[in-house]
Amino acid sequence: MTMTSLTAAQLANNDLFANGAPWDVFADLRRNDPISWQEEPAPNHGFWAVTRYEDIMTVLMDTQTYSSEIGATALEELDESQIEIRKSMLDMDGARHRALRKLLQYDFTPRALAVYETFLRGLTANTVDEALKKERFDFVAEVAADFPIRVLAKLMDVPEADIPQLIKWGNRMVGNTDPEHADVLLDSEESEKYRDLPFRSPAALEVFDYGFSLANARRGGDGIDIVSRLVNQVPSDGKALDDRDFRNYFLLLVIAGNETTRHTISHTMNNLIQNPDAIALLRAEPELIPWAVEEFLRCASPVYHMRRTTTQDTVLGNRQIKAGQKVVCWFASGNRDEDIFVDPMHFDVTRKPNEHMTFGRGGPHMCLGNSLARMEIRIMFEDLLARDVDIVPDGEIDYLRSNFIHGIKRFPVRTVPR
Repeated sequence: MTMTSLTAAQLANNDLFANGAPWDVFADLRRNDPISWQEEPAPNHGFWAVTRYEDIMTVLMDTQTYSSEIGATALEELDESQIEIRKSMLDMDGARHRALRKLLQYDFTPRALAVYETFLRGLTANTVDEALKKERFDFVAEVAADFPIRVLAKLMDVPEADIPQLIKWGNRMVGNTDPEHADVLLDSEESEKYRDLPFRSPAALEVFDYGFSLANARRGGDGIDIVSRLVNQVPSDGKALDDRDFRNYFLLLVIAGNETTRHTISHTMNNLIQNPDAIALLRAEPELIPWAVEEFLRCASPVYHMRRTTTQDTVLGNRQIKAGQKVVCWFASGNRDEDIFVDPMHFDVTRKPNEHMTFGRGGPHMCLGNSLARMEIRIMFEDLLARDVDIVPDGEIDYLRSNFIHGIKRFPVRTVPR
């Protein structure tokens, strides 16, 4: 390993991500140490960082060797009790995972979602109208965070008045390493009180209570919203959801249905601003926008990584990996792999092919909501790019301090006439 690689090998350090994605570090690792050992502070024991696209694909497709059962989202090492209490659909492999996924799988197909297009267009227009009433505004608060959570609220059939609280819960949980958002920082002594909760966040308790209140009101009813479907349908394996299954499934929907799409929208607005030729092209040929969404997603990479744990000794690349070690797939790095994408740092809205791994790139854990996310992002930028104003920066972007979510907290902008 080169000295440059040694300097770059610090992916466990959230400070590295405080000003956005460390693209130079990822590039250095891909070039010099693509399956690198990353040290972590005690009590964790370190992990293997997988940064090349093809190696990541190997891990994702081999669930027998690389298991999700011991925690897929957290680098934190969990004991057996924590594993069971926190287990969500993401933290399962095999038949039970398939059964839980199948519960809502149809609801998120392009065909099922097509009925929402008119609603989404109206919601998008209203969101953008309200934002553009102001000459200066925070793009995250007024557009990117507001829009996808309203879509989720529609799918869950929850009151509009609850939307600000849903946003706050998401911020508090995924911001568990950012002092601005966290109730309790992940690596603090105080977090031990919340060790059994997802993200070690007390906000999870509030989300659980809210989810159970919805479930109790809808159990036995004939509603078609996704909460009603969770509480009134039995998975295909015949095993009904217990309280743990429901609360963790519900929390997953609150996070995954909001956070990743909002950050993709924010990053895409910034990428378009930095590439005015792309704006000009998409305005001249708006029929290109549906395909351009793939480049929006590749360049945003809103989830930095997902974790697996080896079930047996194995070899990946030229590395000997022992059973029980953490193997972390860095999707953001795979999306910039020079062996897969020509000029990968270039934002090219006509890029074809574009087999990015923002949603996990195949395998049994590919993001269930990918079609919804694509629709939301497409409709948002079809609307924004058709407006008679340009959106330009009005200050510095403020990034989330997190090596899990590639997030933007604030994005001050202003409008100027076209």
